[in-house]
Amino acid sequence: MPDVALVSIFCPDRTGLIAAIAGRLFDLGVNLGDTSFSVLGAGAKFTAVCELPSGLGIDDLDRELSGVEELSDAEINVTPFTLDQIHGASGTITQRITVRGGDQPGLIARLCEVLIEYNANIVRLNAEKTLDDDYVIRLSVNIPKAGAAACLATVANTAEGMQLTCETENIDAE
Repeated sequence: MPDVALVSIFCPDRTGLIAAIAGRLFDLGVNLGDTSFSVLGAGAKFTAVCELPSGLGIDDLDRELSGVEELSDAEINVTPFTLDQIHGASGTITQRITVRGGDQPGLIARLCEVLIEYNANIVRLNAEKTLDDDYVIRLSVNIPKAGAAACLATVANTAEGMQLTCETENIDAE
């Protein structure tokens, strides 16, 4: 069984960053599993579950990534990944929810608390303040089918109560 690592990189955002990281990993024979990237303020965060080829250890990978020019000022962490590489059923996205409006304290917490009531799992969450001073939260969730309609209605009502708009999209299961 090959070694599996969690690679986390944080650095200033710049054009070509993902290409530089993914290109170096490819050159080393690393197979990417679940991967995410996001801009956070003026920074950028890349995270990936990586299957390492025979002969490439965690310390080797850390050293190789540190040599990438675009990562000269990055915080790079390469650690063993000891969990299952494949997510279970609750990691499958069944709905996408977008909530938009003015920023306010506790906004993400209130929306997430609603999801707990319906045994919904957040698969991905992205929140950002836009240039036009909007706050946008995008949630990709897994909601058990039996309570999905009620859950989405409650999320929409919660958003409306906070003077926010809410859009939902059902994702067809394959």
